[in-house]
Amino acid sequence: MRHPSTRAVYEYWDKRRGTRLAPERNDIDPAVIRSALGDTIMLAADFVDHWRFRLAGTRVCALFGRELKGESFSVLWREQSRSSLESLLNIVGDESVGAVAGLNGRTADGDQASLEMLLLPLAHSGLARIRAIGVLVPMVPPYWLGEKPVMELTLGTLRHVGPAVETGSRRRLVPADGNRRVRHGFTVYSGGREAPPGERAG
Repeated sequence: MRHPSTRAVYEYWDKRRGTRLAPERNDIDPAVIRSALGDTIMLAADFVDHWRFRLAGTRVCALFGRELKGESFSVLWREQSRSSLESLLNIVGDESVGAVAGLNGRTADGDQASLEMLLLPLAHSGLARIRAIGVLVPMVPPYWLGEKPVMELTLGTLRHVGPAVETGSRRRLVPADGNRRVRHGFTVYSGGREAPPGERAG
């Protein structure tokens, strides 16, 4: 986690969860993370596989040039990244596994920005719709911020975080773009030399 907002939200989420895999929405007081609030997002599930913005901070909205509340999260993403995104959201929502990812944001005329995304599960039951809190922030604010919007996001590096990962209680993989797959803290690229039988990766 490289950005201060990412670290601040994760540390607060981790504190509020206590011994649970994830805190509930009512455990989260946005005022406590006010310094990161402009970069913070909350996602709600209208249906099992359809997530929308319930909250998007002012700096997040500025990055895309519009108010995002109520908008589908998936429409921000390049088509090639959407299947990986859907898998990631399912794991965050269903298995209480968080994720931090590196993203590439691209404008209509080809300008790009490196972003960091954090998604952390929120416990839910019954008809509760808010499923995740997180951060979406450029590593360095681009010079064109506020003048032209990011039109699409591409998923890059990905790492699972949270107590479910630390205890080894989750074994799912989240596919990433291209020829790589992600297993908890590691990115595995296809096509490399296979390790000899019995040899373990360091």
